[in-house]
Amino acid sequence: MQIEVAGNSHVGMKRNHNEDNFLLFPEQRLFCVADGMGGHSSGEVASKIAVDEMAGFFDRTGRDEDATWPYKLDRTRTYDENRLVTGIRLANLRIFERAQVEARYKGMGTTIVSILFTKDSTLVGHVGDSRVYMFRDGQLTQVTEDHSLLNDYIKARKLTPEEIAKFPHKNVIVRALGMKDSVQVDVGRHEPRPGDVFLLCSDGLSGMVPDPKIAEILAGNSNLEAAVQQLIEAANANGGVDNVTVVLARVVAG
Repeated sequence: MQIEVAGNSHVGMKRNHNEDNFLLFPEQRLFCVADGMGGHSSGEVASKIAVDEMAGFFDRTGRDEDATWPYKLDRTRTYDENRLVTGIRLANLRIFERAQVEARYKGMGTTIVSILFTKDSTLVGHVGDSRVYMFRDGQLTQVTEDHSLLNDYIKARKLTPEEIAKFPHKNVIVRALGMKDSVQVDVGRHEPRPGDVFLLCSDGLSGMVPDPKIAEILAGNSNLEAAVQQLIEAANANGGVDNVTVVLARVVAG
């Protein structure tokens, strides 16, 4: 199984700086998107720490199988699942520690979505409301669940589309990196097929472009770089109220 990948980020049409960061690490078959939050430059700092820590941890453990891990293995998870969760938990701790020692970064945090391609599976790890979608046979499926107040309300109260549209706290997330010294990471496993495209994005895309339009763009573009650019342009054309980051990873036959 081989992977083709493309990614890009744009400040959007309303913001004056970009708090998103992304990671393309094809050597370790790891790809991430992080959407930072916090005043001034704090969000950008948090999301940069997240992707840097993920890259560093996967680089160390990829080169040295005996490298010391900061957390014990969870016996209920596979080695690769443990590796993905540990990278995210380590990123969380580093963001939290930085915020404790530098007052200007107090309260900073970030979402993260990540995919790790193993020999026979695609692992998805995430915290927050950035998303991973899978595009297969012309169908777009969201494979992550938003850790957001809106999603909690949808599950608890079964809101109507009209109530969802008018919900006053759409941007409130209930889980993020950096809020505490530990974090719960959601992990999913998927069996990839040749031709599958995995989309990782910040809510600057998912909040601005409806899923059917995302699917239409993916269906109409076999070139991943062109598809990334068209998705970003669609978000900006619809208002671009937030930073928008898009990573596309396609499975090709080995």
